[in-house]
Amino acid sequence: MFGEVVIAVLCLVVAVLSWQNGLVTTSFAAAGDLPAHSATRYVGPWLLLAAFLVAIAGIAGIDAGARALRVVAERPSTRG
Repeated sequence: MFGEVVIAVLCLVVAVLSWQNGLVTTSFAAAGDLPAHSATRYVGPWLLLAAFLVAIAGIAGIDAGARALRVVAERPSTRG
């Protein structure tokens, strides 16, 4: 159960880093009659990796939750 939580957290951290690499912003200075502006380019493989890692983190989180609920449900009751 602890392993799934660690996997989920690591996947989310790497997904955030991957998403940041997937967005590339370029700023252009004013030139003549053209005003200054910035453009954002999306890098598909990084964004795809981020989406895949979020899906894996979700599956690992659901698995960890199911295992935790199973452990709680199988615990013998101490009530009299």
